[in-house]
Amino acid sequence: MKTGCFLLALAAAISCAFASPAEETAAGWYADGQALIAERRLARGEPAPARNVILFVGDGMSFATVAAARILEGQKRGESGESNLLYFEQFPHTAFSKTYNTDRQTPDSAGTMTAMVTGVKTFAGGLSVDQQARPGDCESAQGRELVTLLDIASLAGLATGVVTNTRITHATPAALYARTPHRRWESDAGMPEQARQAGCRDIARQLVEYDIGGGIDVVLGGGRREFLPEDGQDPEYPELAGHRKDGRDLIGEWQERHPEGRYVWNLDQFREAVEQAELPLLGLFEPSHMQYEHDRGDDAAGEPSLTEMTRESIALLSDRGDEGYFLMVEGGRIDHGHHGNNAYRALTETIEFARAIEAAHKMTDPQETLIVVTADHGHAMVFAGYPARGNPITGLVRRPDDDGKPGELQLDRDGRPMTTLRYFDGPGYREDGRPDYVGVDPNDPDFRQEAPIGLRSATHSGEDVPVYATGPGAEVLHGVFEQNVIFHAMLQARPDLADLAEQLAGDEGLPAWQKVQTGPGSEADFAGDD
Repeated sequence: MKTGCFLLALAAAISCAFASPAEETAAGWYADGQALIAERRLARGEPAPARNVILFVGDGMSFATVAAARILEGQKRGESGESNLLYFEQFPHTAFSKTYNTDRQTPDSAGTMTAMVTGVKTFAGGLSVDQQARPGDCESAQGRELVTLLDIASLAGLATGVVTNTRITHATPAALYARTPHRRWESDAGMPEQARQAGCRDIARQLVEYDIGGGIDVVLGGGRREFLPEDGQDPEYPELAGHRKDGRDLIGEWQERHPEGRYVWNLDQFREAVEQAELPLLGLFEPSHMQYEHDRGDDAAGEPSLTEMTRESIALLSDRGDEGYFLMVEGGRIDHGHHGNNAYRALTETIEFARAIEAAHKMTDPQETLIVVTADHGHAMVFAGYPARGNPITGLVRRPDDDGKPGELQLDRDGRPMTTLRYFDGPGYREDGRPDYVGVDPNDPDFRQEAPIGLRSATHSGEDVPVYATGPGAEVLHGVFEQNVIFHAMLQARPDLADLAEQLAGDEGLPAWQKVQTGPGSEADFAGDD
């Protein structure tokens, strides 16, 4: 059946709401999102197809984060900041994404990213397995694996890339290539013996052994420790060892699998590999997460910025072939700044994220490339008080004077000042009371904003997150929708990918992992025209 006819029938036939969580199924999530985008594309006369698709994920980038970051960016240029726009805020199409997991009102990154790259919502902590699997239960996840947009793109012959400034095995990037019921199984050291005996593979191993289609052409991020044995020495920090208990050197194994490829771990090596256009390319720049942008200059070995990784990935993928490419870029350390109640680093990470998006947009053809920018979830940072225009966004609240300039401090009922940015919970809680701002500068990059509830790590928030889009297929992203709809907007932006997904469909109507494993030319020619 041709895609247009199939999608028209689907749009007319499928309901877009579940009656209750107990009735939810992977097939239902997939079909509802598929039908919604199909209906919107038909209403617009089938928009021109995209050649390339880039998904940018600002981890933890709530609406408050965007608003505060735009002000900080403007203030760093000497402006008041409020009228500034981050680059992606100028994109013509915007929407709201509902982020809840199947088991949580306030979500985590594993379940939310799974929704965006498989078209199916799932439980918190689950990576590309459906909600019928049980958290941490290896056997329950077998047969519940989901097919990702990366899988489909690789099978279709597109160049592919995964870029992050977190560990490459962290939840957001891992959802693209790994299938596991527990996001913390980054190496075998994090897995229970029962899971290993049941046949589950850790996330790092799944990345190295990923052989769907042409594999992954560009992989950049942190997380060396998950690939190195516990008796192996880190090349940058000799005092640190790997995490693997199975004795395997997965970096060495990756190189053996890709003798024509290049592994790099510092900035000079990265730039040399890029100059020589060596593919596939694996870059692991830190034992754990990469440096915050604010701290990156202090890294002795050097590591690329998110913008440089994005720019060079696009250049490499563009040269890889004539089929186009799929690239995911995560600004993952936005989330980490928020978890630490450190607004300055969260906001400067957001500004760097916007720079990476600007670089991507300026070096791609807007008639060929769909760019989608969103967050996996929000964070409970509060932007409040009554500060004057131009008041430092990370500073104390000063009310406007008669000229509208920052004047007297706004005080609480006990006569103490307050900051414009605060958190609902987290390590910014002070057991001995609120900070003495006579001797404490909240504009200091290391300052932790106040939180009234003490936790080791601040929680996410459950509100909707923004979606910004531009390029062919972006027109369908408007209004409020479930997060898994984003997958279908990207998939259907390339009708050939939608056709391939249809050919991969199993009995439940969504792409079947078993068929992906079979591969093209086995049971069916998935690259055919039918």
